[in-house]
Amino acid sequence: MAQISVRIDGRTYPIVCDDGQEAHLAKLALFIDKRIEQLAAAVGRSDDARLLVMASLLVADELMDARAEVQTARAEAGESPAMAAAAAEDAVARRIERIAERIEGLAERLERASA
Repeated sequence: MAQISVRIDGRTYPIVCDDGQEAHLAKLALFIDKRIEQLAAAVGRSDDARLLVMASLLVADELMDARAEVQTARAEAGESPAMAAAAAEDAVARRIERIAERIEGLAERLERASA
């Protein structure tokens, strides 16, 4: 296992990940950091947990939109809608699960840091 420090919304978080996943995790953290920055600019500063929840919901919404696009593309490519839907659901479910685990970890760290 590897460890990386990521900076999200001005805070540094040590994150454990599989070896070789450090760069990918850093990109994900940068994506979330930018999303939180955009949210804060749009709706004003809020507490850290609220911004993380809002960012999570936006990312989940984007994933659902991507899922619909994948289903459409696969259907147009000749796959049956059921096959396309099942494949897209599996991929999105795995992705959402990984994101949810990371968000839960960040939320726990935020709670400990603010306690």
